Amino acid sequence: MKWQEVRELFPDQFVLLSILEYKIQEDKKTVTEVAPIKTIPTEDANKAFFSAEPGSIVYHTSNEDCVIHLRKDPLLRVRRGS
Repeated sequence: MKWQEVRELFPDQFVLLSILEYKIQEDKKTVTEVAPIKTIPTEDANKAFFSAEPGSIVYHTSNEDCVIHLRKDPLLRVRRGS
C-alpha cells in the first residue's frame, strides 16, 4: 500500500507499519510501500516507536511523506563488564 493510501485510511493517527519498499537518497530513507499493522493510540506511540521490530516503524499520518533520517555515525552502546 502506498503511504498516501495509509494517510487517507487512517487520518491524523499513529500507525504501526511494516516497511515493504523504500529508496535511499543521501541521509534519508523514503518509504514508498507499507503494510499497515495497526493504529496506535497517541499515549502509547512513544513506547510503540521504541519497541517496533526491525523492518517496522510507528509513523504519524499527518506527515506528507514517510521519511526516515539516517544517521551516518550512530552512537554506539558500550556495555561495561561487571
